[in-house]
Amino acid sequence: MIVLIDYGAGNLHSVHKAIEANGGQVHLGSTPQHIFEADKVILPGVGAFGDGIKGLEQRQLIPAINEFAASGRPLLGICLGMQLLLDSSEEMGQHQGLGLIPGKVVPFTQPGIKVPQIGWNQIDIQRGSSLLANLQNGCYAYFNHSYYCQVVEPEHVLALTDYGSLFASIIQKRNIYGVQFHPEKSQEVGMQILRNFVEMEA
Repeated sequence: MIVLIDYGAGNLHSVHKAIEANGGQVHLGSTPQHIFEADKVILPGVGAFGDGIKGLEQRQLIPAINEFAASGRPLLGICLGMQLLLDSSEEMGQHQGLGLIPGKVVPFTQPGIKVPQIGWNQIDIQRGSSLLANLQNGCYAYFNHSYYCQVVEPEHVLALTDYGSLFASIIQKRNIYGVQFHPEKSQEVGMQILRNFVEMEA
C-alpha cells in the first residue's frame, strides 16, 4: 500500500489518480499511524516551504516520516515534497527541513530568466536508478517552482536541469527519492517515473 501524505499542501487528487493509473494501491494519510502502516510513502506538495513544514508539524508527522525513511522502505517527495527532504530553505526566511538528504533550498537569482520556472524543461540523467528505468536522457518534464535544491553530495543527484544554471531535478539517497517537477503533469515521462515507484520492492 502506498500512502499519499495529506498535510494541507498538496495537489492530492491528481497525484492520487496518476498513481492508481499506474497500478498502485494508494490511500491518503494524515496521521503517524498511516505512515507506519505504509509499504511506500509519497510526500507531495505545492506552495511555500514554511507552510509545508508547519503542516507536517501540526499533524505530528515529522518523527513518523523520519522513522519510515530509516526503515528502508521507499519514500518519494514531489515538488515541494522534494524540497522538504533537505536540511533547510531560504524561502520567506530560514526554515528547517526534514534533513533526510544534505542540502538547502535557494531562490532562482540568475539573470535573464523568468521566476517562477513554469513549463517544460529537460532532464539530464547523471546516474542510473530504478526510479529512472525506461527513461530516455534529455526527456522533458513539467516544472512550476521559484526555488530549487542545492544538494551537497553529487552522488545524491540523479538528474540535472538547466534553468539559468544547473540544478538537481531528481535526487536519491538510498531509499529516499525526490523529483522537483510534477510527474502527474509530465505525461508519459511522469507516468513512467510513478510506474517505477509503484513497482519498486518495498
